[in-house]
Amino acid sequence: MKRLFYVGVVGLVLFELANVWFIMPMPYSQRARSIDVAYFLYTWRWAFRAALGILIVAGLLAAWRAPAWRKWLVPIALVLTSGVAYAANFQLAADHMFRAPRAVRMQPASGSTVDRKRLVVGVDINGDARAYPVQFIGYHHQVRDTVGGTPILVSYCTVCRSGRVFSPVIDGRAESFRLVGMDHFNAMFEDASTGSWWRQATGEAVAGPKKGAWLAELPSQQLPLAEWLALHPTSLVMQADSALRAEYTKDKDFDYETGKSRKTLTGTDTISWHDKAWVVGLTLGGESKAYDWNRLRRERVVNDEVGGRPIVLLLASDTASFFAFERPNAVMRFEARGDSLVSGGLAYDLGGHGTVGTLAPVRAYQEFWHSWRTFHPGTTRY
Repeated sequence: MKRLFYVGVVGLVLFELANVWFIMPMPYSQRARSIDVAYFLYTWRWAFRAALGILIVAGLLAAWRAPAWRKWLVPIALVLTSGVAYAANFQLAADHMFRAPRAVRMQPASGSTVDRKRLVVGVDINGDARAYPVQFIGYHHQVRDTVGGTPILVSYCTVCRSGRVFSPVIDGRAESFRLVGMDHFNAMFEDASTGSWWRQATGEAVAGPKKGAWLAELPSQQLPLAEWLALHPTSLVMQADSALRAEYTKDKDFDYETGKSRKTLTGTDTISWHDKAWVVGLTLGGESKAYDWNRLRRERVVNDEVGGRPIVLLLASDTASFFAFERPNAVMRFEARGDSLVSGGLAYDLGGHGTVGTLAPVRAYQEFWHSWRTFHPGTTRY
């Protein structure tokens, strides 16, 4: 019977470690196609714990009756098991490591304490503009808010350097989400109603009852707060949660233009097309294409075609703000003049407003190359 005790102890320790290993950035775990296994273990976690707990209880007395010093292995094993279980479910749990804000507090620019050099994810819906500093949402990973009467989910994954804004409405109901872990180095959120897991970089449900469904993406921009306020002077700005200021500063250089994070997972590789190198990614007409950030900094303007549609990509003079638009036709080519796009006698500002009409914006994302190519497997490189 004492074997049952030790089988239960070893089984429970391995089970708790597996639950963490599959959905956290552990060695080799994020490159495995293991999301279905991870979800199965997580869904049935209490059944596994109950079964292994029964084995521990069934063999406990026999193990304690072992002769001499061997009986003291029992309390040691119980303490070890308890410690592993606590660490796996609290200290290493994603939503305990990265806590949600108690409230989303917004201020106009005049009352904001956020450094204007900080990157933000900006949203403008029905004339209601709001800026969410990457320093804050990169820690929280996701923030729920309502902008222009529309519920939104602002998300950011610092390991992928990917910012996205989604509608949190699922089957006609505005959902709440929690950070559950990551898959292929990208954050995953669990919805409260169905327990499905949703990928941050794409909005796709990758496990659970809603698997195969997608959250609707909403337009957003990533740029320094100063540039966002120049384009949206009445914008509100998200402020720090006072209880979490120490957490916000742990990777304080991540979102500056230099990107000199010292952390292994969030650090930048300055060599083009390496895993942690920056790219700007576009998807248009069913085609995805990535543009090297180093080259964009040299050239500032790229005239190209994606999905058979002519586009122009501009890096502003602050070398941090980027904008993408559809060109009116394939013949028309732009060059940069200050922070304007110029072609012949026509000029357009960073908002796409010009001498004649307005350029249609194209969604563009700054990401680590490893993230863009993982979630856009057919992508080409400019």
